[in-house]
Amino acid sequence: MAQLSVGSAITTAAGLLEATGVLRQRAEVTARAIVASDRWGIGSHGLMRLPFYLSRLQAGGINPKAELKIVTDLPSLVVFDGDDGLGHWQLHHASQVAVERAMINGVAAVGVGRSNHCGALGIYVWPMINRGLVGIAFSTGPAVMPPWGGNKVLLSTSPLAAGIPTSPPTVVDLATSAVARGKIQAKAQAGAELEPGWAFTKDGGPTTDAKQALAGMLAPLGGAKGYALAVLVESLTGMLIGPTLAKNIPDMFAADQDGLPQQISHFVIAIDAAKLSVDGANTRTQDFKEHVKLAGGRLPGSNRVNPETLDTTDEIMITDQVLEQIKSWSAKLGIS
Repeated sequence: MAQLSVGSAITTAAGLLEATGVLRQRAEVTARAIVASDRWGIGSHGLMRLPFYLSRLQAGGINPKAELKIVTDLPSLVVFDGDDGLGHWQLHHASQVAVERAMINGVAAVGVGRSNHCGALGIYVWPMINRGLVGIAFSTGPAVMPPWGGNKVLLSTSPLAAGIPTSPPTVVDLATSAVARGKIQAKAQAGAELEPGWAFTKDGGPTTDAKQALAGMLAPLGGAKGYALAVLVESLTGMLIGPTLAKNIPDMFAADQDGLPQQISHFVIAIDAAKLSVDGANTRTQDFKEHVKLAGGRLPGSNRVNPETLDTTDEIMITDQVLEQIKSWSAKLGIS
């Protein structure tokens, strides 16, 4: 394993993205989101993904010069066409717009269609949390899960995230598959076996082989209930925002599909938490946190640092293989 400072990791990632044509400010926002995943201990959505983004940027699957184009602009609903750009900076911008509108109207929803993978979804509820708002986020991706009882992939890992402005903040961030697909890719790179029940081969048989799983199917979280949640996420993204359903989204881990735009869709909702209470100011969020602690638990995501205020001196760990890939790309793009 290799150790890097958060600051150097962000600088390196931003430099590589900028070298492929991404505007500096957007490269920096994207790099921060990528490195925040590693800082959270979610390496499957961190720097491990950067070489795949770079390949897709060079091949034309991601448009480095994309601009968000307004499709719908209502007081509490905004929808953008992402022009095949990087999902990280686009969803970050969508979250900021949702915050601005919700501070005025109490609630706001923002959709982004024709975008790309955005990394760890929980990162994008923090602009809401930091302003005392509730944040909810959904995204789609390539089809990797069959419908419950079916034998053909139809749904993505269908991630969802929610942030509640408790102290410390509560952050729910999960895939509706038994495990995120990036974790399968990380296991495949490391040559490690999967946990039983995570995945199936392309023929529908159970497997603990990560490479077979990447070519096969993932199991839904909690059986039929996970499938139902995946349908909800697909409905709020690919189905309603579009322009593409999960079953037609190119796989970022397949090199032969690097030149194909993914056309992923994202959806965020911001809610003014202070306006939700039926009895005005209260201590229930603090009371609930204390009850959780007394019961021997902790709030979900309460140990995650704020991605908006990362300490650049903190350290992250990445695999030697990821470090070598980043060095190779740096040489290829002429970055010292």
